[in-house]
Amino acid sequence: MRADEIREMTADDIAARIRELEEERFRLRFRSATEPLEDPLRLRVIRKDIARLKTVLQERRSGKASVAAAPTPTKTPRSAKKAGARR
Repeated sequence: MRADEIREMTADDIAARIRELEEERFRLRFRSATEPLEDPLRLRVIRKDIARLKTVLQERRSGKASVAAAPTPTKTPRSAKKAGARR
């Protein structure tokens, strides 16, 4: 699940999806203790999806703009004088 997909969801939808994923994660963790899982990486994917959902939900609650929309700072190039002096 991508962050832009999550941002299109309503807060109630996000909360419901978090509950579903946490329940699925619980069942998978319980099963992994008794038998090998078919897809053990599914636990990692679920954990990261929950984190993304909670992050977007927290952004909405705090009123912050999305992190992806924030401008990224650009580096200034080294001057030729400093780069040449190191040789």
